[in-house]
Amino acid sequence: MPPKGKGADKGKSADKGGAGKGKGKGKAEDKEEKGGKVKGAQQINVRHILTEKHAKKEEALEKLKGGAKFDEVAKEFSEDKARAGGALGWKMRGDLDPTFEEAAFNLEASTTANPKYVEVKTGFGYHIIMVEDRK
Repeated sequence: MPPKGKGADKGKSADKGGAGKGKGKGKAEDKEEKGGKVKGAQQINVRHILTEKHAKKEEALEKLKGGAKFDEVAKEFSEDKARAGGALGWKMRGDLDPTFEEAAFNLEASTTANPKYVEVKTGFGYHIIMVEDRK
């Protein structure tokens, strides 16, 4: 699992306390805006496929493009400890590597059968990220 990087902004943790306030208003902000842009989530239920080599990531991408389920591709290709279909579980802002987190929080929710994913490179390797839910 990609932990926070050393250069992560520690000020983000101060936002966690206010996340529960104004829930009614926050739900409207969680919805997608026009153009598919996502806004307002403070937590995401995220999965990823992590590979050390670019070629292996490309191989996993080909399987996804061919219609394979994200969790099945993750079990086959991911090289980290999140072997349960790449599931990392619920993560709050500030919990993840900053590069990973930025990409993941900007991704709209999808299903493992029809995933919407993004690729990102961090110090851990090459990631293919999908988000199952947001709140």
